[in-house]
Amino acid sequence: MELSSERVVATLEMSQVKSQDHGAFNSDVDYESLPPHVPVTIHMTAGAVAGILEHTVMYPVDSVKTRMQSLQPDPNAQYRSVYEALKRIIKTEGIFRPFRGLNITMLGAGPAHALYFACYERVKRPLSDVIQNGRNSHLANGIAGSVATVLHDAIMNPAEVVKQRMQMYNSPYRGLWDCVRTITRTEGIGAFYRSYSTQLTMNIPFQAVHFITYELMQEQLNPDRLYHPGSHIVSGAAAGAVSAAVTTPLDVCKTLLNTQENVALNSMNISGHLSGMANAFRTVYRVGGTAAFFKGVQARVIYQMPSTAIAWSVYEFFKYFLTKQHLEED
Repeated sequence: MELSSERVVATLEMSQVKSQDHGAFNSDVDYESLPPHVPVTIHMTAGAVAGILEHTVMYPVDSVKTRMQSLQPDPNAQYRSVYEALKRIIKTEGIFRPFRGLNITMLGAGPAHALYFACYERVKRPLSDVIQNGRNSHLANGIAGSVATVLHDAIMNPAEVVKQRMQMYNSPYRGLWDCVRTITRTEGIGAFYRSYSTQLTMNIPFQAVHFITYELMQEQLNPDRLYHPGSHIVSGAAAGAVSAAVTTPLDVCKTLLNTQENVALNSMNISGHLSGMANAFRTVYRVGGTAAFFKGVQARVIYQMPSTAIAWSVYEFFKYFLTKQHLEED
């Protein structure tokens, strides 16, 4: 891997030197700051692949997280740890049960992450030019991540609603389209965006912390900003862990809005459907107190650390590889 990376680095550096006369690169710009003529499809392709892998590899842990965030779970769905939960789900519900809802997640993750990374890359550079005269700016990274999140969540929110309802214990839906049709018929199209404001309230600070942490770690581990798989994995894992821990209370509220957990709502004498972040916060607190806001935090951190490590390492590799191919073609 190291030898291969060195050959790729050498090839790219030669390409950079050759293309200086055309203004594509200058001597102090690395592969992270792609030349203006590189099409946005490079970012979108790399982002789509990274997003799909991020969500699929760790999907069983995400299923456990959803169940552990249930405010008043069925006695058969109360788990002490992620491992114990996975073991019992597979034993009692079948080996494929932790993967239920994966299909809608894959359908949403590709386009959502394509827009997400493309927007991030296109926004952070102009902002860095304004704020830090072209140097890395944590403020620019945070703003770019927040803007990218708005586009990402607009696509992923409906997928999250369907996914989480199919992940719940004793989910009544036969499959993806049965879930979509039932929600549309009984709750209307608006149900797919009932948690959108909460999702944004959670994900904007999540992604701001995420990108700032990642870029800060890169400054320490990879100051020359070369393609270095190890630094991307460690930085991504650290960013995922910090962001997940900080935003878990909002994730619990989002899960409640997505699943409309009947037992919890009935215990609070809430008829109809719960909507709005303020209502979700009040309901979570009334049902379980302060501790309820951190239900599933262990599963969330365990899920996010490898997920973001996978996403960043895959994204950086594909961005590097596709950029190299583009330069060779030129």
